[in-house]
This record gives sequence, structure tokens and C-alpha cells, in this order.
Amino acid sequence: MELYGYWRSSASYRVRIGLNYKGLDYHSIPVHLLRDGGEQHQTAYRQLNPNGLVPTLVDGSHVVHQSLAILEYLDETCAGPKLLPGDAAQRATIRALSLDLAAELQPLINLRVQQYLTQQLQVSEQAKQAWLQEWFGRAFQAFETSLHETAGDYAVGDSFSMADACLVPQVYSALRFGIELADYPQLERLYQKLLSLDFVQAAAPEQQPDAQV
Repeated sequence: MELYGYWRSSASYRVRIGLNYKGLDYHSIPVHLLRDGGEQHQTAYRQLNPNGLVPTLVDGSHVVHQSLAILEYLDETCAGPKLLPGDAAQRATIRALSLDLAAELQPLINLRVQQYLTQQLQVSEQAKQAWLQEWFGRAFQAFETSLHETAGDYAVGDSFSMADACLVPQVYSALRFGIELADYPQLERLYQKLLSLDFVQAAAPEQQPDAQV
């Protein structure tokens, strides 16, 4: 397996967590999102992933993009502990929480949106920070409320799942942008627990071969 990604990409981060959790070997191929205008825009990569986004998983003749699709593909095709454990109702809850972060929050705060705000719309850094505060705040408050109903040892019950794999990168990004977690005690507690897991630590941005620290 080959994983095309970027060390600080939230979507790449969640897939690395999933791969590690399932004990899968893979080769990491860096796609630098800033160098030379962004390597994701180069023709060779666009032929692999027309969206020009990371990550992209190549598994033999199969090419899969979109992080949640990749995680579900891994769960359906590979051995190891399940990222979507439990019955249909529990799996639906896991998918919903995962989408709350990956589909509702991340598209509003990712790199290309921030670049559009500052480069095309010419918003100030202060205004950009206000934008980030707003959308992180809305998403984290909703997630915090959900955790009161769904959480056990992990985001949904007592088994690690795709929802946990999605939570870690988004909190990592929030902290990088100066977002405080004091208003989200359940979320912060869970994040700290997840950081203690070996397979999560190995997926951390700073542990990647293309990391720039």
C-alpha cells in the first residue's frame, strides 16, 4: 500500500491512525501542499486524484481518495480491529460523529480555504483567526454535547473507532491555531487519552518523514 499525504494534513493524519490501528504496512509518499505552489496541483498527482487533495491510497490497482472512504475501505478489505465496530446503530453513530468533523468542520478550516480568505478575499490575519474560532467553536460544542450521549472509554462506547481517528487531527489543528479547549472538557479528556495510544503517537505529524518542525 502507498499513502500519498502531507505530514500536517488532518485528513492524512486520520488515515495514518487507521492504518496503524489495523497494523497495516504502507509506504508514505509525501505531497508537499506548499512547495512550488503546492505539489497537489501538479499534473502527475491530479491524474491520481483529480481533486488535488490529500490523502490518496493506492492498494495494488485500486486508488481510493477521501479519508473516510479510505478508512471504510481498509475496514472492509483488511484484517485487524474494526474502525466501525458494533451493530448497525453504533456504526451509524460512528459515521455521524466522523462526518461532523471531517465533512462539516474541516472543509471550512483547511488550507485551501484559509489561502482563499487571505489571498483572494484579502482578509486580515485577525479576521481569519475569527473565522477559525467561529467554526472550531461550533463544531467542538456540538461534538462535546454528543459525547455526553455516546462516549464510554472512547467517542462511541468502549471501543476505538473511526470517530476517534477523526477527533485527534482536528484537535491537533485547533491547538495549532490557538483554539482553547477549556469549554470542551469531555473532548479534551478524550483527546488526551487518545494521545497516549502507541498507534496514535506513531501517526503524529512530527513523526512523519516529511515533517518540518
